[in-house]
Amino acid sequence: MLCSDVSIGFNCEVTRSFLGERAILGHRIGINRTLVGAEAHLSANLTVAAISMWSPHMSNPEREIILRTPDGLYRCGTPQFGALIGDRVQTGNNISLGPGLALGRDCRVASGVTLAARTLPDHSVITAPHTSDAQVRRRPARRERTPAPDSDAC
Repeated sequence: MLCSDVSIGFNCEVTRSFLGERAILGHRIGINRTLVGAEAHLSANLTVAAISMWSPHMSNPEREIILRTPDGLYRCGTPQFGALIGDRVQTGNNISLGPGLALGRDCRVASGVTLAARTLPDHSVITAPHTSDAQVRRRPARRERTPAPDSDAC
């Protein structure tokens, strides 16, 4: 279901989902069985999965999706549920979400994040390790091969 003023970029797949008013989907987005709030802005290359990897048969999932909340576990009652994305959530690109994720209102998700099976409160900021945190090692310089001495030279 698409509400008024929704904008969807090219190469998107939206399956059994709800997009709130003025929601924006960038390019190459795949969302399945997901609720997206009003004025959410989801950038390019975002995927919301709706089936747990722990189901023995992905084509016929049987493992129920569970949300982890501060108060305990919430059973979704279905083996197929992607995410609940709150109003005014903004995302970077190259993000994988769900199944069983709930993002509160006004959350920000940085590029490169992968999240599933949890709830995040309103106004959360989620980041991934950045290249500035990576360890960089120097490779030893390549040794020049010296030619073998001539056996005839004396």
